[in-house]
Order: sequence, then structure tokens, then C-alpha cells
Amino acid sequence: MPGRPSCIKCVHYFVTHDPAQPFGCRAMGFKSKQNPASMVFASSGIECQLFKLKKNSNIKKSGGSSVGIIS
Repeated sequence: MPGRPSCIKCVHYFVTHDPAQPFGCRAMGFKSKQNPASMVFASSGIECQLFKLKKNSNIKKSGGSSVGIIS
């Protein structure tokens, strides 16, 4: 994957209820004020190796039945 992974697209990413540390990574087990991938890079010098693209359930699949409005 070229460039820094987008945490919002990762299955391990979550948003906390802590205003001081609003972003978290379940895979690495931490919360932070910054994007977790940025924190990983700042700490280790390498890009996140645990990024896993989540399945998007909002994508409409073709071939399904369509529902229309009857007037």
C-alpha cells in the first residue's frame, strides 16, 4: 500500500469517548490525540503493518431487486 494507511478504513480503528484521546487502534491497543497510523510512524519510523481494510456494508450490490414507489 503506497503512503500512510487511512485508519478510518481499517477494521481496528475506533473513535473513543475521551476528548483528550479521541482516536484508537484495537490491534495496537492504544488511544491517541492523533491518527493512530501517524503515531505508529512517529514512534517506529515505519508504516502500520496491521492495517486491514474493512468491508463496506454501505456499497449497493448490482443484480438485486429494486423497490419502487407505487402511485
